[in-house]
Amino acid sequence: MKISGVDIRPGNILEFEGGLWRAVKIQHTQPGKGGAYMQVEMKNLMDGRKTNNRFRSDEKVERVRLDTKDFTYLYTDGDMLVFMDKDSYEQITLQRDMLGDAAAFLQDGMDVILELHEERPISVQLPDQVEATIVEADAVVKGQTASSSYKPALLDNGVRIMVPPHIGTGTRVVVDVYSQEYVKRAD
Repeated sequence: MKISGVDIRPGNILEFEGGLWRAVKIQHTQPGKGGAYMQVEMKNLMDGRKTNNRFRSDEKVERVRLDTKDFTYLYTDGDMLVFMDKDSYEQITLQRDMLGDAAAFLQDGMDVILELHEERPISVQLPDQVEATIVEADAVVKGQTASSSYKPALLDNGVRIMVPPHIGTGTRVVVDVYSQEYVKRAD
């Protein structure tokens, strides 16, 4: 489906220069002279390259719709991740780097969504937030105010995050997978 350059939104998948690109950031600019344009930061879905490009309002770009399928994460085999199709029970193996930093948050039996283009996996979407346990947290420094100070902590998956001073070792917390930030204490 062709769309105008100024109709691009973050998250759109575009066919550009022979590859598939995800729009990461956009900025609409209307200079004093000349026509308006959209400055788009894009990431290549195949090799991870990033680029910035300008699209004018009269330019058309192909927007690609990806098929999505529900999968369950099974296990890790070296640097390969094994997922199972929830409908057909077929297993698929993908490179760990396809998920980037989010791969550390995979948990056994976690439901994920695979995005496919022409039956080929392009990306894996994890839940936005997951629960994890703090295995190591720095001691609170006396005199710090709770409103502005955070302290470093280590999660059970090896990821370091910043947590409020009242969070200690052994506490279950909710973490944002993509920003890798503390959200709240788990119930």
